[in-house]
Amino acid sequence: MNDNIIEIYNLTKKFKTVTAVDNINLKVKKGEMLGIVGPDGAGKTTAIKLLCGITIPDNSTGRMLQYDFIKEKEKIKNHIGYLSQKFSLYTDLTVDENIEFFAEIHRVADYKTKRNELLQFTRLLDFRKRLAGKLSGGMKQKLALACTLIHTPDIIFLDEPTTGVDPVSRRDFWKILFDLLKKGITIILTTPYLDEAERCSRISMMHNGKFLIIDSFKNIKKQMKGFIFEVVTAQIRKTYKILSDISAIDEVQTFGDRVNILIQKKELIEKVKKALKSEKIKIISVNEISPSLENIFISLIKENLKKEKK
Repeated sequence: MNDNIIEIYNLTKKFKTVTAVDNINLKVKKGEMLGIVGPDGAGKTTAIKLLCGITIPDNSTGRMLQYDFIKEKEKIKNHIGYLSQKFSLYTDLTVDENIEFFAEIHRVADYKTKRNELLQFTRLLDFRKRLAGKLSGGMKQKLALACTLIHTPDIIFLDEPTTGVDPVSRRDFWKILFDLLKKGITIILTTPYLDEAERCSRISMMHNGKFLIIDSFKNIKKQMKGFIFEVVTAQIRKTYKILSDISAIDEVQTFGDRVNILIQKKELIEKVKKALKSEKIKIISVNEISPSLENIFISLIKENLKKEKK
């Protein structure tokens, strides 16, 4: 039995000479949370808009919620919710009035019970009479989510929902998302925060309009061949330059005040220490670490760029 709620093939969109989304395939199961990560310009927002039917693809086939992805877009729209990067709340309307407005757009007849449930769910019950323009950034995002959920969608698409939101509000927002998963709602979101992506059921890493990989974080970590060592010194820029010139090191990545290196044999770390000491670099610490999503993403991008040059 096929339990995929989304099956999209060859999704492509070009804008003049730029291919924003390049022939991607996507399968998502009901009740799953898929996180799409990638740098600015990777094509994340365009991909979300294509999936929501806001932007028309140049090419694609597939199904969403058992409807034809191309021919039955209007039917699909009745069953999905979309929260854009700049969700248009009406600042001169109250929390209650904003939800009411979106209920009317979606032709939700008896919305009051649902609205109360959503206000309770998003912890906005005490702020229902406050103007949306007077809410904090985190509360605005929760209100935007409530408006997105008023017509009880089966799938919600969230485009960087926590960007610019304070850490506490981010945590609260994610608690709400996990509660939505328990209700069986399927979630597809883009995020610039790799720590957020790690919480998703699966992660899609996007670069130059392509999905480099789609899998669970656990399985993606297995893609990293070799050993990651974190090197901290008193002269991090010079350290980076020295290590970049050592051919035995596969990759050198800088993260603020530390350098991560990828090597295939652990004993090579002695060569690294020797090279730094010969240049009179004070070594503060050298430790083997588990590969982070950032390590893997950078590695996959470099690998992809090498393939494109061939």
